[in-house]
Amino acid sequence: MASRYPTGVVIITALGEGGPAGFTAQTFVSLSLEPALVSFAVASEGRSWSTMRSATRFGVNVLRADQTDLATRFATSGIDKYEDVVWRPAPHGSPWFDGSLAWLEGERVAETRFGDHDVVVLSATHVEYSEGEPLIYHRRGFRTLES
Repeated sequence: MASRYPTGVVIITALGEGGPAGFTAQTFVSLSLEPALVSFAVASEGRSWSTMRSATRFGVNVLRADQTDLATRFATSGIDKYEDVVWRPAPHGSPWFDGSLAWLEGERVAETRFGDHDVVVLSATHVEYSEGEPLIYHRRGFRTLES
């Protein structure tokens, strides 16, 4: 069922104990406008998540349609995900990727485990936008609004 539900694609980032870390996610949602809250879900035992878990602030990079390679890179384990990737620090240091459709930085306000995933709630502290079309994940592959 989940593969039939189209979702946007984001990369969640943080400055972990060993430097910048991140992972591709498709489970990202706006929870509340007032206060501004968002949420993402991540595999509880995921390798990238284990290096980021202790962070208090996270970046969210909403990917543009032409960022399939970046999405694939950050969905791959065992590689240097940041090699040759251009990024800038958000106001509190979370990595933001050049060329993304939107960027958010937030502070963790809650976290809980459901099954094999952790659900994290962030209070959005800074948001920026650009123009373009979003990257979509549907039927186990990346798509654009036209495909």
